[in-house]
Amino acid sequence: MKKIELHLHLEGAAPPGFIRGLAGEKGADLTGVFDERGNYAYGDFHGFLRCYEAATSVLRTPQDYARLLAEVLERSAEQGVIYTELFVSPEFCGGGDLSAWRDYLAAMTEVADKARTQGIDSRAILTAIRHFGPDRARKSAICAAETAGDWVTGFGMGGAETVGRATDYAWSFDCAKEAGLGLTCHAGEWGEPDSIRDALALGCTRIGHGVRAIEEPALVRALADNGVTLEVCPGSNVALGLYRGWSAHPIARLADAGVRVTVSTDDPPFFHTTMRHEYDRLADAFGWGDTEFAQINRWAAEAAFCDQATRDRLLKEFP
Repeated sequence: MKKIELHLHLEGAAPPGFIRGLAGEKGADLTGVFDERGNYAYGDFHGFLRCYEAATSVLRTPQDYARLLAEVLERSAEQGVIYTELFVSPEFCGGGDLSAWRDYLAAMTEVADKARTQGIDSRAILTAIRHFGPDRARKSAICAAETAGDWVTGFGMGGAETVGRATDYAWSFDCAKEAGLGLTCHAGEWGEPDSIRDALALGCTRIGHGVRAIEEPALVRALADNGVTLEVCPGSNVALGLYRGWSAHPIARLADAGVRVTVSTDDPPFFHTTMRHEYDRLADAFGWGDTEFAQINRWAAEAAFCDQATRDRLLKEFP
């Protein structure tokens, strides 16, 4: 089945072998980043963040990111993905400096344009890192606003959800909104359900994860009534211990309540998942088949941060 993915972190999609190879080229010491089998090594969510930032520290140049994007898009295409939106942070691409970011963007856009001719389309959601604070987020927002259009079509925020409140970053979201960018924000994963309300107050039409909405029926109704789309990453949630297993995950209950849910892999090699694996496990846990998967892909197409021509083309794939 063809698939649309809306929640994929570019750096977090880097295969361990790719990062080890890059570290070898640069003579970088990544002691503690990998386990004895060569996989990423971490314990809890905070350990995951530390591992993530250590692993991505070897991505230092525009060409590094171009190589990574080519690798990630190729692997996504192998999973049947025809359109993907990638979270990319100017923090990691030039330290939030606009001039430096333009160089990184030029290198990645060239790769994205080539991949589009080979069957997988993509867009970038520029991402502020929440635990770096509101002041640094402004730099990412300016990078997003100044390079909006073509490949850069969205703005969002990732990182540690429990640091401050999303509304502390209102300036950055307002800046991105004025530039015409789509807005999304990680919320309702590790943050309380109220974190989802904060993200909606910023003008977000999509929520990254958002699964803890299930704890408040009134919030579920509000999401359904307002057509808010959740970028759900079940395998990530299960791997990090947010839910004890696939059958306990609330994605099916949210969909049954009328909430627009989509399926993504988040940081796939960290969580030992792929888009095909996500679909297989959902089919096993909830009996989902072609009808349900076509619906979540239609919701994804309708919520995608893309032009109308691209949206129409995507919708034709899921009649």
